[in-house]
Amino acid sequence: MSDKRELPWGADSHGFSWGGRELSASGFEDDRGDADPSVRAAAAAVLSDPTVDAELHLMEQVAAARWLVPIVAVPVDTEIHNGMRVEGHAEMAAVTLTGANGESALPIFSGVDSLAAWDSEARPVPVTAERAGQAAISEGCATILLDLGSEYAVALRPSMVWALASGQTWQPSHLDPFVAKSVARAVAEEDVVEAHRLAAAQAGSGGLQITLSLAPGLTHDDVAALATRIGERLATDGEFRARVDAVAFTIEAAH
Repeated sequence: MSDKRELPWGADSHGFSWGGRELSASGFEDDRGDADPSVRAAAAAVLSDPTVDAELHLMEQVAAARWLVPIVAVPVDTEIHNGMRVEGHAEMAAVTLTGANGESALPIFSGVDSLAAWDSEARPVPVTAERAGQAAISEGCATILLDLGSEYAVALRPSMVWALASGQTWQPSHLDPFVAKSVARAVAEEDVVEAHRLAAAQAGSGGLQITLSLAPGLTHDDVAALATRIGERLATDGEFRARVDAVAFTIEAAH
């Protein structure tokens, strides 16, 4: 036998009146929590071979997929009563994790199965990839962890998180036209740089390698100061920093 009760119009919850309010659709009313197999296949491909093409394919799948953000109960308003800690009530909050390097990450899951395997008590909240990226940034997380604890778990780097949050297509930094223009402007102020080129750093690192072809006659200190000046110019460009996960310089003699 069910216990169905009707609340009078205008009843409130925690002091907030519901009178005259409307509940908007989330877009996931028919979602059963099943994962998209293509997302997990793309993640597994990156794990086995983190090439640019594999990462591009993964990000295409990630951007189009529905994701589950885990929400857990967090006790608040605790107090000591008769020598024992008493919890006043609990609030629901998104989960963030802190790595050994002190950076925070937001875990999200492709399906309820992978979420339940990680934490059976967490509540799944379905979101778009863009909303997941925005949630990560609002929580101060530089990284998003996909399907943490599974055999296809993948970490999305800061440039990938930024692309999701801004609704833009992610591009590897060495192939990004915006990055190329930023580097060209920073290098143009140095007469001793006769040419430069961009390349990917170590596979899977998301780093940008800038190779500078320099005029002869520079000392080691000259070269170090040159790289510092260029790096500082690039650091003042907020969008460049968002699109590039790391920068490394290499030097060669001009031909």
